[in-house]
Amino acid sequence: MALNNQPIIIKKVKKGGHAHHGGAWKIAYADFVTAMMAFFLLLWLISMTTPEQKEGLSDYFAPPNTTLTTSGSGGMMAGAAMGTAGAKMAGSTVDAKQDVSAAPESTELSSTTPGTGSIEGKAGQNDAAAGKSSNERKSQDDQAFHSAAASIRQAWQAMPSIAEIADNLIVEETKDGLNIQLIDQEGRAMFPEGSKYPFEVTRMAIAAIAPILQKLPNQIAISGHTAAGATYSNPRYGSWELSSDRANVVRTLLGEFGLNEGKVSSVVGHATNEPFFPNDPYMAANERIKITVLYEAPPVPPGMAP
Repeated sequence: MALNNQPIIIKKVKKGGHAHHGGAWKIAYADFVTAMMAFFLLLWLISMTTPEQKEGLSDYFAPPNTTLTTSGSGGMMAGAAMGTAGAKMAGSTVDAKQDVSAAPESTELSSTTPGTGSIEGKAGQNDAAAGKSSNERKSQDDQAFHSAAASIRQAWQAMPSIAEIADNLIVEETKDGLNIQLIDQEGRAMFPEGSKYPFEVTRMAIAAIAPILQKLPNQIAISGHTAAGATYSNPRYGSWELSSDRANVVRTLLGEFGLNEGKVSSVVGHATNEPFFPNDPYMAANERIKITVLYEAPPVPPGMAP
């Protein structure tokens, strides 16, 4: 029993604390991870953008030092001409002198050709000149349209107030020229039902493109289109009248914001004809306004009557 009264001794050992190692490496590591994430995000964005969007971004941060005129050294081709091989070649006074000196030889040869050979030769030269001029003009128009399309997209993107109708705005280059379309979507129309006057957001989108269209030397055609299946309270006012009135109102708006009236070649209403979706004429997207920047007509060849 004496053993149970033996005292119990508890020994506590205190361990010394470790020195603080610091957290600078954590900050450096966090910066490295953030930089890598930003780098991979940049790569992903570049891979997802289209060539048109990349060019638009490039023009936004470094606007090209070009003008949209088609004549003079300050024009789209910067005083250069397109050679027969399709390469750009700068014009010079030496070339002009060579052309002038070569002209008498060609005239002499054509004058000594018996019969109607000289006339046929001139006709062939006129056709060749007309074809070359048409190709040069087509190339200039393509470059101007590409630049204008990028400018229009940038103008719209710079307007947060029209972001809600971004899907309703289409810009595309076609065989007829540059098409700018304002189309309806389900639940989001560009005009009130049955009205020829657009919503305010539509008006803002139209106003933004007027100065850009004014800089182009080309003529502009405006057409209105409606979807099938609409009903009209007035029996004397239907899809033909509505589509024509809407196209004319768009012409007026473009004029108010800088487009010269002389640049408009036609304003027409197509009613339900030429639907955006031919397989479904009742779709809302068939209700639209189309603004077409037309290719310039080739000049009349020398010696040919208009």
